[in-house]
Amino acid sequence: MRFIQLFHRGWDQHLKLPKAIRGQCHDTDQGSAALIADLKSRGLLDETLVIWGGEFGRTVYCQGTLTATDYGRDHHPRCFTIWLAGGGIKPGMTFGETDDFSYNITRDPVHVHDLHATLLHCLGIDHTKLTYKFQGRHYRLTDVHGNIVKEILA
Repeated sequence: MRFIQLFHRGWDQHLKLPKAIRGQCHDTDQGSAALIADLKSRGLLDETLVIWGGEFGRTVYCQGTLTATDYGRDHHPRCFTIWLAGGGIKPGMTFGETDDFSYNITRDPVHVHDLHATLLHCLGIDHTKLTYKFQGRHYRLTDVHGNIVKEILA
């Protein structure tokens, strides 16, 4: 199996961020680290792609009233953070950067089509050839876009 998907529901901190994020990290951090360690110890990490992502981007500034115990962060569609492991991804690196407000991309932007093209490449699929026919036209998951982000490949 080259790909599995696990969900943690309720990762949406519009309110009560200080308490909610601690609980959700407690739910996911140890299990995520254990998965990577287990795959590596069994020699499966090189051929298994692990993708960890929350929702799309989040601002660093407050949504709602700012108090010490109850505030949240709003959605932001320009920037997102994920981590990848195994499956042809270069380990131990960071790629891309935003400004101090997590609002604008300042270095190495990756469009979602580029991310998808790269992930499909890691799974052994040429994104330019993976098409489906709809209303007489052949479409692909990356539309007419998508470049493999070679800098993150092992």
